[in-house]
Amino acid sequence: MSGGGTAGHVFPAVAVAERLRERGHDVRFIGSGSGQEATLVPDAGFPFVPVRVSSAQTRISLHTAAALWMSLVAARAVRPIVRAADVVVGIGGYASAPAILAARRVRTPIVLIEQNGVPGVVNRVAARWAVAVATTFEATASRLPSGTRVLRTGNPVRREIVDVAAARAERRAEALRVFALDDDRRTVSVFGGSQGARQLDRTVATAIGELRGRDDIQLLVATGPAHVDEVAPAAADPGDPLVRVEGFIDRMDLALAITDLAVARAGSGTVSELAVCGVPSILVPYPYATEHHQEANGREVERAGGAEVVLEADLTPPVLAERVMTLLDDEPRRAAMAAAMLEWSRPDADERIADLVTEVAA
Repeated sequence: MSGGGTAGHVFPAVAVAERLRERGHDVRFIGSGSGQEATLVPDAGFPFVPVRVSSAQTRISLHTAAALWMSLVAARAVRPIVRAADVVVGIGGYASAPAILAARRVRTPIVLIEQNGVPGVVNRVAARWAVAVATTFEATASRLPSGTRVLRTGNPVRREIVDVAAARAERRAEALRVFALDDDRRTVSVFGGSQGARQLDRTVATAIGELRGRDDIQLLVATGPAHVDEVAPAAADPGDPLVRVEGFIDRMDLALAITDLAVARAGSGTVSELAVCGVPSILVPYPYATEHHQEANGREVERAGGAEVVLEADLTPPVLAERVMTLLDDEPRRAAMAAAMLEWSRPDADERIADLVTEVAA
């Protein structure tokens, strides 16, 4: 398995690797020595081979030339490992390039995992050489080379989150205690990602004033560790709605179990977690995501009926408050959205990808 850069790439790959290991396969990772995979992969108990890579720019430049040269040097270094493998799985990011280049040279079969609606640069190029590409979003296929074998496997999420749909009542009861929430209120959760989303937090903080007097609503806001102060002053008011602010949520399974409506970014991991838990959502794509891939992610779930997409440029506090109140007051609509989320989801994504990799390796 090769690639990484962010936890969003690494955690799903580790989930697949664990399924492969359970089946008796030997799995090792090749990735950037400075990426998150350098820590996360060894922590998960897998051998890790570090390489030096750098992200290339879309325009021709000295930086791009240097990045390509580094990938070629790294590809040569890992060629013996790749030659001995039965399959190379590219998990995305520039760190996946060396092993993919080596695999093409020594004719080791390649499987790609593409998590976003708009495929990354490395996967767009490597898809021409791959036996198959596993995707999260249906629309990804239209952005890959003609003739590419594409399987919509879904994006693997942690098993404790997959289990939420079947154990919601039990997890909800625990969440009420952990987050000090009220069982008689409906919960709106705000998820800006592990590092938070400053602009989203600021909008939420002001929107709290628009929701004053709603004694049937409570907010659980995951701000990211650096952004607690953006929301904490608005949350300090003892009046309604009830607001709980968390810098980071360790038990996302509990947060998802108690959520009646989510306001969230539209990263592949976030969307996949919301979907497997059947959480109706207002998705606010990160506007600076590469090639607007978060908007593409959100639009597909919106077309499926599980979410509403609001662009950050259009998200004023009154707009957010109005959207939240409209959906909370329309229980049949939320029930339909929850059902659509579950229908769109792939809770067995890790097994589907492991099946594909095993098939190609054989």
